[in-house]
Amino acid sequence: MALGEMDGAASEPEEGGSQEPGVISARNILESFTESQEVGGLIGNLKGVFGDLVTREMTVEKFIGIMDKYQEQPHLLDRHLEWMMNSLLAIVRDNGSPPPLVHLAFKFLYIITKVRGYKRFLPLFPHEVGDLQPVLDMLVDQNPKDSETWETRYMLLLWLSMICLIPFDLARFDGNTISEEGHARVPTMDRILKIAKCYLVVSDKARDAAAVLVSKFIVRPDVRQKRMPDFLDWTLSMLSKSSFQTMEGTVVMNGMLQALAQLFKHGKREDCLPYAATVLECLDNCKLSESNQMVLRKLGMKLVQRLGLTFVKPKVAKWRYQRGCRSLAANLQAQSSVVQNQMITVAANEADEEEEYDIPGEIENVVEQLLVGLKDKDTIVRWSAAKGIGRITGRLPKELADDVIGSLLDCFSFQETDNAWHGGCLALAELGRRGLLLPSRISDVVPVILKALTYDEKRGACSVGSNVRDAACYVCWAFARAYDPAELIPFISQISSALVIAAVFDRDVNCRRAASAAFQENVGRQGTFPHGIDILTAADYFAVGNRVNCYLTISVYIAGFPEYTQPMIDHLVNMKINHWDSVIRELSTKALHNLTQRAPEYMANVVLPRLLPLSVGTDLHTRHGAILACAEITHALCKLAEENNRSITYYFNEKSLEGLKQIHQELCSRQLYRGLGGELMRPAGGWQWLINDSLRSLPLVSSAARQHIKESAVSALAALCNEYYINENGEADPALQDELVTQYVSELQNTEEMIRCGFSRALGALPRFLLKGRLQQVLEGLKKVTLISPADVSFAEARRDALIAIAKVCQTIGVNGEGTQEEYVCKDNVTQIYATLLSGMTDYTTDSRGDVGGWVREAAMTSLMEVTLLLVQNEAELINANICKQIMCWLAQQSAEKIDKFRAHAGSVFLTLLHFDHPPVPHIPHREELERIFPRSEKETLNWNAASEAFPRITQLLGLPTYQYYVLLGLSVSVGGLTETTLRYSAQSLFDYMKKIQNDSSAMESFCETLLKVFEDNLRNDRVSVPLLTMLDQMLANGCFDIFTMQENQPFAVKLFTLCKEEIKRSKDIRKLRSSIGVFCGLIQFQGDMREKVLFQLFLLLCHPFPVIRKTTASQVYEMLITYSDVVDPAIMDEVMTILSDTNWEAELPVVREKRNCLCDLMKVPKPQLVSKVKYGNLLLRVFSKKQSNDQLFHQIYGVVLDFFIDS
Repeated sequence: MALGEMDGAASEPEEGGSQEPGVISARNILESFTESQEVGGLIGNLKGVFGDLVTREMTVEKFIGIMDKYQEQPHLLDRHLEWMMNSLLAIVRDNGSPPPLVHLAFKFLYIITKVRGYKRFLPLFPHEVGDLQPVLDMLVDQNPKDSETWETRYMLLLWLSMICLIPFDLARFDGNTISEEGHARVPTMDRILKIAKCYLVVSDKARDAAAVLVSKFIVRPDVRQKRMPDFLDWTLSMLSKSSFQTMEGTVVMNGMLQALAQLFKHGKREDCLPYAATVLECLDNCKLSESNQMVLRKLGMKLVQRLGLTFVKPKVAKWRYQRGCRSLAANLQAQSSVVQNQMITVAANEADEEEEYDIPGEIENVVEQLLVGLKDKDTIVRWSAAKGIGRITGRLPKELADDVIGSLLDCFSFQETDNAWHGGCLALAELGRRGLLLPSRISDVVPVILKALTYDEKRGACSVGSNVRDAACYVCWAFARAYDPAELIPFISQISSALVIAAVFDRDVNCRRAASAAFQENVGRQGTFPHGIDILTAADYFAVGNRVNCYLTISVYIAGFPEYTQPMIDHLVNMKINHWDSVIRELSTKALHNLTQRAPEYMANVVLPRLLPLSVGTDLHTRHGAILACAEITHALCKLAEENNRSITYYFNEKSLEGLKQIHQELCSRQLYRGLGGELMRPAGGWQWLINDSLRSLPLVSSAARQHIKESAVSALAALCNEYYINENGEADPALQDELVTQYVSELQNTEEMIRCGFSRALGALPRFLLKGRLQQVLEGLKKVTLISPADVSFAEARRDALIAIAKVCQTIGVNGEGTQEEYVCKDNVTQIYATLLSGMTDYTTDSRGDVGGWVREAAMTSLMEVTLLLVQNEAELINANICKQIMCWLAQQSAEKIDKFRAHAGSVFLTLLHFDHPPVPHIPHREELERIFPRSEKETLNWNAASEAFPRITQLLGLPTYQYYVLLGLSVSVGGLTETTLRYSAQSLFDYMKKIQNDSSAMESFCETLLKVFEDNLRNDRVSVPLLTMLDQMLANGCFDIFTMQENQPFAVKLFTLCKEEIKRSKDIRKLRSSIGVFCGLIQFQGDMREKVLFQLFLLLCHPFPVIRKTTASQVYEMLITYSDVVDPAIMDEVMTILSDTNWEAELPVVREKRNCLCDLMKVPKPQLVSKVKYGNLLLRVFSKKQSNDQLFHQIYGVVLDFFIDS
C-alpha cells in the first residue's frame, strides 16, 4: 500500500499481456543473527587485512553481504549492536591504529548504521566527558573534500551529536582561554559550531549527520542562549543567498533546510516560537515549489509542517474520535447483530466546551502550503505534506479542522491531476488513522474513496492512476483500524464490493495486493464484511498476484456470493470493456463469459441490451470491448440453454437477437472494418464475407495485430463451416464446396505473402466434409506455396503456414491405405505429402530478418512428426524405410546445428519419434544404439537448448553410418560458427569423438570420406563451406588426422587440398579466404608432394589483391614454420622468418611480389608465373565490348586480374 504502510507495497513488473511471471517472490524469513561469530572474526581481523587492498576489499564486500541480508529484518541485530560498536571503537581509540585502519573501522560502523538506522544506533555511542576532545580532534583532522573517507566523517559527527548531550556547560571545558603558544584558544562551543557549519555545506552523507548534530547541539541550554540567534541568522542568510538553479546552491540549501527542520523538530516550542515567523517568511521567499529538485521540495514541506507545529500549542484535540475495543478476537467473534447495537461514543463529549485560544495567522499559510504540497509531482513530497496535514489538524479546534478537511476534499475533482488525488488519499488516511476524521464526515469521504479505487486516466499510450488506487486501498486499511464497526455499517456494502473489485480486476499487481490486504484488515478489525473469511481464502496476497487467475477463476468464486455478483458485472461493463489496454478488455469479456452462469437473467435482460448500442458506437476501444463482450455473453447463454435443454429464446428476446444480427451489417455500412480500427474489430466479428475480407486484408494491418486477426478468422471459419455448411447427411453442398475450396486454393498464388499465409491456414482449418473429394486439389495448392522460386524466395512465412496446413489437413481427413487420394491419406499420396514436408527441411533462406528459413524448417519438423504419428497410429505400413530414414537423418542434422531454438525443437521431435510406443515408429535406423545414447528416462530432462548437454550426445551419432553424413553436416555449421558457447562445446565434442577413433583406421577412413563428401556436395555454398573450412582448420590444428600425416600423398589430404583450392577460386569473401589459409597451413603436416603444393598455394596468397589476406597469410605461415620446423632447412630458417616478419605485406604488390619471390627461391618452391597476356587481353576486350552493368564489369575484370596471380 501507500509508502509501505501495508504488505504488497512494491509493484512487481508485469510481463506480457496476461501473464505476470515473478509476482510471487520468496522472502527469506530469518530468526536470528546467525553470522555473529563470523562478523566478530571479520572485525577482529581488520588489523591484519587493512594494509592489503585486495584483502581489504574482499573483507568489506563480505561484511556488506552479511549485513544486507538483514535489511528487511534489522531488529535481529539489536542484541549485537553494542559489542560490534565497542569492538570497532576500540580500534578507533587505539592511538597505535594508523589512519587507514581507523577509516576501515568507521566504514564498518557506517554499514551497520545503514542497515539498522542511525536513530537506533545513536544512543549506543559512548558519551563520557573524556570522549569530547578526542572526537573533536579527529574531526578537525579530517579533510571534508576526501571522497574516500566520508563514512569516517559521518560517524564522527553522529558520535559528536551524542556527546553534545552531556549535562555540563561547555565553557567548563575551555579552561584557560590562552593557549601555550600565546594565541587565544577557540571555545569548545565555537569549535563544535564551526564543524557543524562546515559540514552542512558539503555534498556527501556527512551533511545529514551535521544536521543531526545541530538539532542536538543548538537546543542545549547554554548554546541556545548564546548561539541560537546567530546560527539561525547564518542559516537564513545562506538560504537567501543560494539558488536551487545551481548545483552548489542546491547542496547549501539542502544542508540549511535539513538543519532547520531538525532544529524545529527537537527544539522546545517556547525556544523556537520567536523565530518561526521569520523562518517561514524566508522559506516563502525561496519559492521551493518552483524547484526541480525533489529533495529540496520535500525538505521544504518538512520544515513548513514543523513551523506549523511550532505555531500551535502541543495538545491532543479533545474532539478527536477514539475507537473503544480494538480486540481482533472480539471483532471476529461478534455477530453482526451485536455489532450494530454496540455504539462507542467519542472520547470527549462533542458538546463540551473547548479550551479557547488564538490560532496564529501563519497557520493559514502553513496549511495552504501543505495542501499545495499534496499535489506535488513526487510521491515523497506528497507523503510529507499528508503527514503534516495530519499532525497540524490534530492541534486545531474542531471548526478549523473541519475547514481543512473541506479544503482537502476539493482535491478530489476531475479537474485535478492524479497527483492531487493521490496526495488527497494519503492525507485522508492520515486523518482517519489519527481519529481526526469524525464519523459525521464519513458520508462525504466514502464516495470519494470509491471513485479513487477505480481511478484510471488515459495519458498518451498508457494511463495514470495506479498510485491513486493504491493510496485509496491505504485509506480503507486505515479506516478499518480507526473506526468502530457501527460507524461504517452504512457503507460496508459499497466498501467491500469496491475492495473485492480492486483485488480481482485491477490491472496492476500492487493495487490488487493492496486491495486484498485492505479487505483482510477490514475482515479482521470490522468483522462486518459479507463472507469475508471465505473470500480472503480465495483472494489472498499471493493468489491475486496472477492477473489471469484473478479474472477467470477467483472472480467466478466470489461472484457466487450474491452481494458481490452484480457490482462485479457492472464494473466490468462500465470500466473494463472500454479499457485502453486490449489485454484487459479481452480478459474482461472472458470474465463476463464465466460470470454469466452466476446471473444469466441479469446478463440477458440488463447487460446485453446495454452493450448492443456500445458495439456500434464511435469510440474504438468501447466498440471492440462491447462486441467481444456480446460474443462471450451470447456464447455463455447458449451453452447454458443447451445444458438445461432450453430454447435459445429462453434467454434472448427478439430485440436482443435482432441487435446481435445487426452488429455486422452496421459495421460494414459504416466502414468500421477499415483503417486502424479494423485491426481490433476483425477478431470480434464472424461471417463468411468478413472472414474472407479479413484474410485478404492481412497485408494492410500492422504486424503486431496480423497473427491475432489470422487466428481469429481461421477459428471463425471452422465454427461457421461446422454450423452452417453441413447438411443432414453430414456432407457439404457440392456447389458451395467447389466455390469455397477453389477460391481458397486460387488465393494461394496471390502475390502478397500474407494473403498466402491466411488462406493456407484457412484451408488447414476446413472440416472433413469440405475437404472430402477435394484433398488432392488442396494438397497440390499447398505444395506450390512451399516451393521456392526467384519471385517469392522471401515468402518464408507463407511456406511455414502451408506446411502447418498440410499436417492439419492430413489430421482432419484421416488415413486409409486403400482409400482414394481425394478422400484419405493413402498409399497413392503419402509419398507426395512426405516429399513436400521433407523439402521444407532444406529451407535456409535468409534476409534482413535473419534465418527466416528456420521458421519453415521448424514447421516442417512439427508437421513431419504429426503426420508420422498419425500414420503410425492408423496404418504404419504406409511409412516405408526410406522415408523414415530421411526423417530421422534430417532431424539429426537439425539437432546438430547452431541456432539453439531450432536445435531444441529438432531434438525434441527426434526423441518423440524415437520413444513413441503406441505403437513404435517402424524402420528407425539404429534404434537400439539411439536408445542407448538417448535413454527414455532423459527424454524430458535433456536440455537441447544447452550446447553443453546437446553436442556430447549428438556427436555420438557420428559412429552410426546412416547418420554420419547428416550429423557432420550440422556440426560443420556449429563448429565453424560465431557463437562462442556453441562453438566451444560442439568443437570439444567433435574432438572427443575423433580421439576415440584415432587408432581405428577403418573408422577414420569412413569419417574422412564422409567429410570430403560433405565438402564436395556444398562446394561454393557459403552457408556450409565457410564454417566447414573453419572446422577443418581447427581439426588439423588439433591433430585429428595425425594417423595419415606420415603417409606419402595421402588421398584424403590431396582431395581436401583440391577442394579447398576450388572453393576459394575467384572468391572475395574475406572470412572464407582466411579460413582456407588455416587449412592450407594445416595440410603442411602431410608428407610427399603435398608440401610443395601447399607452399605454392600459400605463396600465391602472399600476393593476393587484398592486403588483409596477404598480411594474414604471412602471419599464419610464420606460425606454421615455428610449429612444423622440418618444413624448412634450418640453415635458411632465420632468413625466411625475417622476411615473413619484417616485410610490410600491406605495401604495393610489386614490392610484395619481390619479397615473395625471394621466399620461393630460398625454399625452392616454383615462383608463380604471370600467364600470357594475350589470352587475357582477348578476354578483356570481350568484357569491355559488351554493354554490361558496372557491377558485372567489375566482377569479370576482377576475375581476370585474380587469374593472373592464382592460375598456374
